[in-house]
Amino acid sequence: MPKPIRLAVTGPLLLVLLLAGCSDDSDSGPSDGGGGGALPIAQPTVTSPPDSGETFLFSTTFDLAEVGYEQEEYFLAGEATAFRNLNELAPGGGWEVEPAETASYRTRVVVYRPADPAVFSGTVMVEWLNVTTGFELPPSYGSGHTEILRRGHAWVSVSAQIVGIEGSENALAPLHLKAVNPERYGNLEHPGDSFSYDIFSQAAQALREPGNVDLLPGLSVERLIALGQSQSAGRLITYINAIQPLYATFDGYLLQSRGNGSSPMAQEPLVPIPTPETVLIREDLEVPVLTYQTETDLLGLGAVNDRQPDSDWFRLWEVAGTAHLDYYSFVAGRQDTGEDPRFAVVVEVDGVPGFLRCEKPINAGPMAWVFNAALRSLDDWVREGTAPPMAERLAVDDAASAFVKDDLGIVAGGIRTPYVDAPAAVLSGEGNQDDSFCFLFGTTELFDATQMAQLYTDQAGYEAAVSAAADDAVEAGFLLPEDADRIRAAATLQWQALTQ
Repeated sequence: MPKPIRLAVTGPLLLVLLLAGCSDDSDSGPSDGGGGGALPIAQPTVTSPPDSGETFLFSTTFDLAEVGYEQEEYFLAGEATAFRNLNELAPGGGWEVEPAETASYRTRVVVYRPADPAVFSGTVMVEWLNVTTGFELPPSYGSGHTEILRRGHAWVSVSAQIVGIEGSENALAPLHLKAVNPERYGNLEHPGDSFSYDIFSQAAQALREPGNVDLLPGLSVERLIALGQSQSAGRLITYINAIQPLYATFDGYLLQSRGNGSSPMAQEPLVPIPTPETVLIREDLEVPVLTYQTETDLLGLGAVNDRQPDSDWFRLWEVAGTAHLDYYSFVAGRQDTGEDPRFAVVVEVDGVPGFLRCEKPINAGPMAWVFNAALRSLDDWVREGTAPPMAERLAVDDAASAFVKDDLGIVAGGIRTPYVDAPAAVLSGEGNQDDSFCFLFGTTELFDATQMAQLYTDQAGYEAAVSAAADDAVEAGFLLPEDADRIRAAATLQWQALTQ
């Protein structure tokens, strides 16, 4: 596997890592990202951070130069706007809002861009960093980085929320930016999460129509796609329903592992503006939205209540055998540059070293591989107008309180992959516990040699079953050919690991 040589974090922090100019004061609006008549977005001032230490970001551990990429950190500053509602914030999401209070801010973005402009795809994936742990994580990049990098996309992470900068009382560790490197990040300023939506918009503006500093020098931006996982997906749902219609900021959205409802429109110290317990994506958006859901999200986080039909602008993908968080995204995949089949082998590991230990082995299933397909499908949807395939929903009982499972204990329905249709383990998004976040990591229960022989007779039989299931998933549009090749190659390693 590639050696970890990029992140300048050592000792105890490394263990946690395994988790997971002058303004011209002008307003220059984005190109039409989904509707005419968009309001202008304020142009932020872009500067370089102080020359003190290195960029702090929980990310992949291989050297970006090995895959033809370079990294740059920038500070963004300006006046951010909060919003207030003009109509009822109904569950259907057809919300109307207007600009309200303003406040000064200074935050940071981290840019991964192709070193060679000729390989740039024109697509920028803009991720709203997740702060559930009390510090920033990029789960969508963790799941889908191999697709982002091999396609030549740029990836930009945005520190949109106050917790990532200032921390919180219930943080798992004091790893917010000001704590990690006060000399580098000490002058960052965040007025509160009511202003986070406009901060995210201004980051997009700096990418689409550069002001005093170009975040992507030499690259021509053609489309912006917003990414958010779990907590940050909740922020994006509110953004989609309220802010996107005003500014036409983004050309598409990928919501990964959303829970029930969405984030408030405003919160303390401003007057709170809560959103409904159940929230759908508005039907009149006219930019593509793909929602990617694991088993955990539906029942563990209540998103079964937010299911909605596919439409001209919406797709819901629910993936069998997956968990909200998993072994690939937070452990092994951090080293994956996209070639080694060992990353596609199912293993039993009982947690994330230095972060948590669970009662049962955590999920080591297909989440990242289908997520890659989601990224490509959404990019094609935005780029060419070709909608992703519609997916069967995961099977639940009449009360929507439990999954329907087969004789092996594998969930029925949903998007199918070799991991559930030619299984070497029972993979689930449920049933784990112990440390605080274990319930999000699901479980893996490997088969033994006897079970493998009963199911497939011999190695050739297992490899044939995996190959056939991979072919089916590729044909259905839920698995990319290059990832299917790795899964086929991993079948040999999987059989040997379980039978020798």
